[in-house]
Amino acid sequence: MRLNGRRESSNVSDRRGSGGARGLKIGGGIGAVIIAVIIAWISGGNPLDVITSNVGNLTSSNHTTQNYTPTEEEEELAQFSRQILAGTEDVWTKLFASMGKEYEPPTLVLFTDAVQSACGNATSQVGPFYCSADQCLYIDLSFFRDMRKTLGADGDFAYAYVIAHEVGHHVQHLLGTLDQAHSQMNRVNETEANNISVRIELQADFLAGVWAHHDNAMFNSLEPGDIEEALDASMKIGDDYLQKRAQGYSVPDSFTHGTSEQRSRWLKRGLSTGDITKGDTFSIPYSSL
Repeated sequence: MRLNGRRESSNVSDRRGSGGARGLKIGGGIGAVIIAVIIAWISGGNPLDVITSNVGNLTSSNHTTQNYTPTEEEEELAQFSRQILAGTEDVWTKLFASMGKEYEPPTLVLFTDAVQSACGNATSQVGPFYCSADQCLYIDLSFFRDMRKTLGADGDFAYAYVIAHEVGHHVQHLLGTLDQAHSQMNRVNETEANNISVRIELQADFLAGVWAHHDNAMFNSLEPGDIEEALDASMKIGDDYLQKRAQGYSVPDSFTHGTSEQRSRWLKRGLSTGDITKGDTFSIPYSSL
């Protein structure tokens, strides 16, 4: 991505090195811990759901990092994240204004190891998440390293897609979509709730694509290969791909995020149209997603 000279958002709370949250151990028999990290991230919409559904063991660790010094790579990722967040602010402020609405930007919280949010305490094993209770998105920057080393999902636009997806959940919250969907999930059985979760996540992928479409139009930010990076990442975080990688087979009824093909298709739709009205994942039949 072309980011030289781009502004950095000031809506950032840097808590790296502070520690202090209670430790959560991810369980559920999914496989290796890092696969659980990626799976936890792509649920995105409600971190409490992620925590309660994946916690196998809750312990009090009171971990605090002493004499924390970020690496040069981490500092570059922090700057990158601030620039991407600024880009989402510019784009969504413009798009909300076109709808006669005012965009209220979220706060990006950078942390290491563990963090306390208004939605509860979490460790970095939960992955990036958005909390509607405090309108913050939380990221341990080591997640980008894990994407590269574990899934082979690499590249600056792939990382930008992660941030834009979480901001997509914030957009859903501001429009009332997220709270309505979570309310519906509480009134139905597990399979139907999973289906609603898939709709939430696919729309967040679409909104990430909408952001990229307009960011490129405003700043000429995309370079050759960028779109392929994001689409490759979306393919590698599909429920079917991750479940087959972890356990050799997939269980469609348990999908909460969408298949690789679905995630790639909705991201691509947002990228190609840039039209927020084209991303209604809730009114169409589930089989048509």
